Amino acid sequence: MAMFSNSPQKSRPNAAPAIHTLLGKDTLWKGEIHCGAQSLRVEGRIEGSIHSTGEVTVAPSGFVEGTIHAKHLIVTGKVKGMVKIAECLEIHGTGLVEGEAEVGSLVVDEGGTLEGRCTRRDQKKADARASESKAAEAKTEAKSSDTKAATGPVKNGAEPVKKA
Repeated sequence: MAMFSNSPQKSRPNAAPAIHTLLGKDTLWKGEIHCGAQSLRVEGRIEGSIHSTGEVTVAPSGFVEGTIHAKHLIVTGKVKGMVKIAECLEIHGTGLVEGEAEVGSLVVDEGGTLEGRCTRRDQKKADARASESKAAEAKTEAKSSDTKAATGPVKNGAEPVKKA
């Protein structure tokens, strides 16, 4: 029996996703970053906006002041501004998000901080549907009150007398 073999008898654990773009620890970026579906790791400072259809990670030494639009955001550093995350915002123990957040889902580990307003994307749709339902109910009530106004008083349990 060979000690080393090329046959995959044991399944290997999935490798960590590759970091495609790294903003180094002593780097300051002012402006916009568009990174598509490629992952971005911020160890330095960004003043501006990040647009990603993939994953953005703000490392413990990282600081972003501005707007982040991403599919997934992991924060172990600091983010100040507005974040719009399509799927999940994760704030780990050393992470701080300050400002306004719109998320698909939210995970805050012990020690992580979210200061500001957080709205769940599904919740916004539900609120819009609830507003539409209330408007429809109000219209229905208005129509039924118009019908009641057109009928006269009820006498001894008889049918309402219609006014001419």
